[in-house]
Amino acid sequence: MHLKYSLLIAPTMLMATTTHAAVGTDSSSANTTSYFTMFFRSDDMLGQLIILLLVLLSAFTVAYIIKLFVDHRRNVLLPAILHQEVEQLIGQKKYRQAIEVAEKDRSYLGLLISSAMHQAPHGYSQMQRTIEEVADAETSRMLRPIEYLNVIGNISPMMGLLGTVYGMIVAFEQLVAAAGRPEPHELAAGIGTALVTTLWGLIVAMPALAGYALIRNKVDTLTADGLTLAEQLICPFNSSEKGPSGGQ
Repeated sequence: MHLKYSLLIAPTMLMATTTHAAVGTDSSSANTTSYFTMFFRSDDMLGQLIILLLVLLSAFTVAYIIKLFVDHRRNVLLPAILHQEVEQLIGQKKYRQAIEVAEKDRSYLGLLISSAMHQAPHGYSQMQRTIEEVADAETSRMLRPIEYLNVIGNISPMMGLLGTVYGMIVAFEQLVAAAGRPEPHELAAGIGTALVTTLWGLIVAMPALAGYALIRNKVDTLTADGLTLAEQLICPFNSSEKGPSGGQ
């Protein structure tokens, strides 16, 4: 839902910015170049397509980073209320109720607790192994969507470089057509495309790679904390070796 709203807001902000730049341009200065013309426009069709693709990719990247940060908050993955409630129920030996509470909460911590307590009849060691296996599987599942940011961060500079090479080819074609003596404005289109596509490739890559590193580290930290919390909750089973059947 957050991604949907962000994708709707990003183009609107982009249109507002470009409109403001166009309105703010002094009509008496015909040679003055607006920010829209400099950063969002190319005289070449392929160059314009590359710029447009990178601009859209930039908006998507920002929206996706926001979504991932929202989805991987501590209170989403490791609800404090769930931890307290399950801890009280286990302390009261109400194992069945503890399992039901954990199963209703589909958070990362809830999944670890419910998976472990289902193995309580097989002993504490089996509960520990189950927690570790489920934690590894869930951590891998959460990290997979984050890898898209890494892919975008590595591909976008290559897309910018593609525009750079193409723009320089266009500029050299103009140089050849003018027999080595082109007018400056004849080279401006190709060089402009080369520089602008490079700029947008970097604009996309920098937040993508930064977001990838920050979110990945956050997930690693939270999943490790969740594993520790789950192991602490099942500690009473280490001495008693009683499963859910032994409680109420």
